[in-house]
Amino acid sequence: MLQTLRDKTSGWIATIVLGLLIIPFAFVGVNEYMTGGTDNAVAKVEAPPTWWKSAPTWWPVSMFWQHEEVTQEEFRTRFEQARQQQRQALGENFDPREFETQENKLLVLDQLIDQKVMQLNAKRSGIAVSNEAVRQSIAKEPAFQVDGKFDAARYTTLLAAQVPALTPVAFEQQERDRLQMALIPQGIGESGFVTGKEMDRLIKLLGETRDVTIAALKAPEASADTAAVSDAQIKAWYDAHPADYKQGESVTLEYVDVDAATLSPTAAPVDEAALRKRYEQEKSRFMSAEQRLASHILIMVPADADAAAQKAAEQKAAALAAQAKQPGADFAALAKANSQDDGSKNNGGELPWVARDGTMTKPFEDAMFSMQPGEISGPIKTEFGYHVLQLREIKPGQGKSFEEVRDVLAREQADSEGERAYNDLAGRVVNEVLKNPTSLAPAAKAVGLPVQRIGPFSRATASGIAANPAVLRAAFSDSLVQDGTVSDPIEIGPKHAVFIRVLQHTPEQAQPIAQVRDAVIAAIRADRAAKAAEKAADAVLARIAKGETLQAIAAADKLQTGELPGIPRGAPMPSPEINAAIFAAQKPAAGKVSAGKARMEDGNYVVFVVNKVTEGDLTKITPEQRMQLQQQVAQMGAAGDVASYVGALRKQYKIIRREDKL
Repeated sequence: MLQTLRDKTSGWIATIVLGLLIIPFAFVGVNEYMTGGTDNAVAKVEAPPTWWKSAPTWWPVSMFWQHEEVTQEEFRTRFEQARQQQRQALGENFDPREFETQENKLLVLDQLIDQKVMQLNAKRSGIAVSNEAVRQSIAKEPAFQVDGKFDAARYTTLLAAQVPALTPVAFEQQERDRLQMALIPQGIGESGFVTGKEMDRLIKLLGETRDVTIAALKAPEASADTAAVSDAQIKAWYDAHPADYKQGESVTLEYVDVDAATLSPTAAPVDEAALRKRYEQEKSRFMSAEQRLASHILIMVPADADAAAQKAAEQKAAALAAQAKQPGADFAALAKANSQDDGSKNNGGELPWVARDGTMTKPFEDAMFSMQPGEISGPIKTEFGYHVLQLREIKPGQGKSFEEVRDVLAREQADSEGERAYNDLAGRVVNEVLKNPTSLAPAAKAVGLPVQRIGPFSRATASGIAANPAVLRAAFSDSLVQDGTVSDPIEIGPKHAVFIRVLQHTPEQAQPIAQVRDAVIAAIRADRAAKAAEKAADAVLARIAKGETLQAIAAADKLQTGELPGIPRGAPMPSPEINAAIFAAQKPAAGKVSAGKARMEDGNYVVFVVNKVTEGDLTKITPEQRMQLQQQVAQMGAAGDVASYVGALRKQYKIIRREDKL
């Protein structure tokens, strides 16, 4: 029987069957090998081969497709960079929990996809970057330079300090990819230009002013809408505006407040001996520095002057020094006649009182503090030139007695003891919390402080200690909300910290319609009032279109009006919204006006007519200003062109986003 089976499995039929079975298994194995096993990409950008643009996506033809991937590591690195940028921009107002939104993650992912699109396009376009181009780009990076020159040691040190660390080979490949990716967008950007006629038109528009007549419509009375609001209307409005009637996420906290200001002061008497010892140890703190009064004559010489010029200046200063040392010489007169220091020559070279604190250059200061009153020294070389120096007077340093500074020392001693007591108390709370991290009661009992409670509150309704940004961030952090553990000490002021624990957390949720019924009715009536106000504005515009003037309408309806001549574009007058509406209105035809309306922040409307338009004066902009504006406009246009180019590429490629892996 076994021989029969062997014969059947060794014939030509068995060979064919085994061959047919091997093919799919081989394909599976090759596919697994080609795709690298585990796929950790959060996005893929794929394109058919350039020589077969209609290639199907099924395997094994898909092996010929070109692709770029956004890995989870790349996404995490870029997202962390975005987090740090946001943290630097917002400072204490930065909320990590609010940053961790799906919208922010998708924004970062789209930026990475755009890069991969450009990388793939560069490869498909046959763009290559030479080794020399990579080296030059790296050498030009200021971060890698010392004294304006590329420094290899600094280069490797900075790469090693990155997180994760980079090798030169890896960084050079990144730089090659960046240069390859940026070449086409850079070319598009550099090709942008603005014609002279376009600039003339833009300058005329930017400098345009308008003469306007404006009338404020009467606000509808708050109680004017007495019409009933039906249950169906309430339900329809509630369903259409779900975000308006959500109850924000809220928490209830327990906390222990450790505040040095509330600690009982120590009753220990002041140790006079300790104060005197501290006074002797820190006596220099209470000494005023010695000061010196001097006059000088400066013979200036540039630092890069040749040897002959340096020698001539030195000889002139030496001659003046010798002359000043003669009996009966008038130093002030010599300074007025010869010094090139415009700040002191008219005062006979007199300088202000100077302490040895680096205010003067070192050679000058060293000479001044080595002289005796009345002595003349020079020439003294500094970066300004050669000086002839006369020391006129010395004011010795003076110290305060122990009795004069005793109160200061005692107060500092008390502050030091208070800080020590605060640190000791806060440290004891930390130790107790480490023993029992899910409760504040044992720690509070151990140090004799009460456990207090606050809440429930949302981010918008926080008050008291909860309103502190650091406390608020911690209160809504995932770690405290989910684990129920006690926080680390949160500093909310000098020698003032709190320990918090989330007792109760309520996620954001929709409020029942019955609970917000009055708010919905108020919103419906406010909407009616807004529509009525807009309808009234439209009615005035219709009357203007039929030939009535705004002044006549305002007089008949007792509206408040005003004339606003020469309003510039973009000015916050009468308000940003009204200004935008005025300049959005069409330019009036000859002998006519152009009318429009604008809604103000309070919901009321104004109606205006544009009486006259005055274009910007081309002669009032300098060539330099015109060139700068032209460059800015060209850059803005180029940025838009690059964005359009990348958008068009995205439509040509197959993009797969795996949002579940973010």
